[in-house]
Amino acid sequence: MSASDTNTSIGFERPRLVAKKILAKPQSEGDGAVVRRSIGRPELKSLDPFLMLDEFAVTPPAGFPDHPHRGFETVTYMLQGTFTHQDFAGHKGTIRTGDVQWMTAGRGIIHSEMPAGEGTQRGLQLWINLSSKDKMIEPRYQELLSEDIPKAEKDGVEVKIIAGESMEVQSPVYTRTPTMYLDFTLKPNAQHHQSIPESWNAFVYIIEGEGAFGLQKSVPIKAHHVLVFGPGEGLSVWNKSSNPLRFVLVGGQPLNEPVVQHGPFVMNTQAEIDKTIEDYYYSKNGFEMARHWRSQ
Repeated sequence: MSASDTNTSIGFERPRLVAKKILAKPQSEGDGAVVRRSIGRPELKSLDPFLMLDEFAVTPPAGFPDHPHRGFETVTYMLQGTFTHQDFAGHKGTIRTGDVQWMTAGRGIIHSEMPAGEGTQRGLQLWINLSSKDKMIEPRYQELLSEDIPKAEKDGVEVKIIAGESMEVQSPVYTRTPTMYLDFTLKPNAQHHQSIPESWNAFVYIIEGEGAFGLQKSVPIKAHHVLVFGPGEGLSVWNKSSNPLRFVLVGGQPLNEPVVQHGPFVMNTQAEIDKTIEDYYYSKNGFEMARHWRSQ
């Protein structure tokens, strides 16, 4: 079965059930920013191929000043407000509410991510690991404006298809590590049943409201929780409350490779991490432009 959806009222013979539930609590990150980290914390260090998920809240002058990455991808999805990005290769861009930036860091990027509007800017940032064969590829960007993200709606369920497929609608995003990233909003009393490839890992992060996940009789789970699902055909969810439920469903094909992480560098061996630190320090092998670059 494709990574799409089934009849909204039937569900699955083998639904994916919640295997782990973690509340993402606020913590400091960057320069004065606050994040709720759900993946990448002691209780859930990673979920192959995913390395980190932050819900960030940033009020100027706080932000994420110049910092490097190597060996993975970052996906930034703005929930509210505006963020400006610039990197050492001269790439600049601004993403606003509903926009997505899918950045493949590959062999190396140094960039800054800073709020561009007044008040608090909110969004999600997901880190997706790259396989050993892709870790040293050239950096690239895929940027989607909110109006260009495919959408579908049926029976009180709206979905924005950032990556993958839902309701027979496909995203144009190319995922080097096969990935689905769906933003669902369920009206009160709505339900949905979303197929997920059986070999993939999958999780939900609840943005607002509360929902019953896996089984209709399960206890509803509130916002800011990450839910990791066990094996099965797909995810079933019910909104039994009187308010809208919004969550992202993210799934990906596991890489099944060793992961050695040193902050913003993610490789397969300690020797590769040591080499990355050397490359960064001496501005070589992908970090050549770091020597003279500072964000404006």
